[in-house]
Amino acid sequence: MKQKKRILDTALKLFNEIGYQQVTIRMIALELKMSSGNLNYHFKKREDILEALYFQMVTEFDQRVKDLAETDISFQQIKTDIGSSMERMVQYKFIWTDMYNLLMLNDKIFEHFATVNKKRIEGNLYLFNHLTNMGLMRKAEFPREYEMLAQRMVNFGDTWIYSSEIYRLKNTKEFIDSQRNTMLAMLYPYLTTEGKKEYLKNI
Repeated sequence: MKQKKRILDTALKLFNEIGYQQVTIRMIALELKMSSGNLNYHFKKREDILEALYFQMVTEFDQRVKDLAETDISFQQIKTDIGSSMERMVQYKFIWTDMYNLLMLNDKIFEHFATVNKKRIEGNLYLFNHLTNMGLMRKAEFPREYEMLAQRMVNFGDTWIYSSEIYRLKNTKEFIDSQRNTMLAMLYPYLTTEGKKEYLKNI
């Protein structure tokens, strides 16, 4: 088990630094000072390492979705959750900067990502409904208004780290905080007067 963890930790480091497509099993083995055969005993191919890292990453995300119904919702809590998710994404940067190509490589990852995408939209709609019932968010003014907002927030969550790589922006705490606030600000136009007061107190 310790050896598997060493392999995954080393592969993650190399994938983040160089990119998944550029890293070979041999490179990972060399970094670990072990033979390729020894590494193959734990992971038959590079894609198996990718799959293990992906599901290692999403464990926390999946749990957060499951716990949503039991979470006390507030702007501070929303802010904390978004920030935690973004920090987690940075730890697995290579996945988010090459998501399309990686999804095409592995059916299990693709199927999970597609399922989770729907759950994330549903989670946002649950959040909007809760804020509306609390009098902090106005009711939708036209059909699917909030479905579109939910989708925009999910899309931003999927791509902010990719954009940071395009523009060579470092994922410092300050930058992550700015991206978290950008995502949270998408809610502001839909808030009631009371909701805007609460929002501003927590930003």
